Amino acid sequence: MAVSSRFPSQPAARGLLRRTPPRILPVERTPRRLALVVPAVCGGPGPGGSPVPRRPPPPADAATVAPTSAPSSAASAIDFLTLCHRLKTTKRKGWINHSIKGPESIADHMYRMALMALIAGDLPSVDRERCIKIAIVHDIAEAIVGDITPSDGIPKAEKSRREQAALDEMCEVLGGGPNADEIKELWEEYENNSSIEANLVKDFDKVEMILQALEYEKEHGKVLDEFFLSTAGKFQTEIGKSWAAEVNARRKEGCGKQK
Repeated sequence: MAVSSRFPSQPAARGLLRRTPPRILPVERTPRRLALVVPAVCGGPGPGGSPVPRRPPPPADAATVAPTSAPSSAASAIDFLTLCHRLKTTKRKGWINHSIKGPESIADHMYRMALMALIAGDLPSVDRERCIKIAIVHDIAEAIVGDITPSDGIPKAEKSRREQAALDEMCEVLGGGPNADEIKELWEEYENNSSIEANLVKDFDKVEMILQALEYEKEHGKVLDEFFLSTAGKFQTEIGKSWAAEVNARRKEGCGKQK
């Protein structure tokens, strides 16, 4: 029997060739690497164009990163607010002169004016937010000069000069800057009655006063005609005229019931 030359001659056994089984070599395996997932912050492109994540820096202590100007800014703000505390404790002189017990403060008056600006219906070309701001600051200088009324006999120009000087002092306490400039601008706008917003807040000033007078008449059994007479015919806006008319109508109705 012929045998292929690829194999060496081997003794035959029962007519078959005995073949040595092939040697199987072990396959060397490369250890599989697991990808470490790290929360990405930012990084350059990695395999396949995906960004390579970088570990975010450890959070810094807030106290160590606070701006160096923070302490002085905070001090100025608290100094200013402490000065404004006088607005909460200074009573409106018009009510004191009429022997009203526990009268409203300057801050009470300004707060309800701000609410008036907030709830007033939408008016063409009127900036509601600016009206609220004007209401909040229009009497702010009274924290220093107090509530100057016509009964004090101080000329209007002198009253304005005192209040302007007081406002400048308050803005200096605040530390100047954009906020102080805005307060000055809003105050001067009201003082000069130089915008539709100032016109409206001037009306709110009068409406708030006669509404408070009506409330004190009911609470204390007084007649406070002076406040109604001094504001009659001086309202500049339709909403001011409408609200004043409503207050006066309620006063007349109340007087009718008392009779």
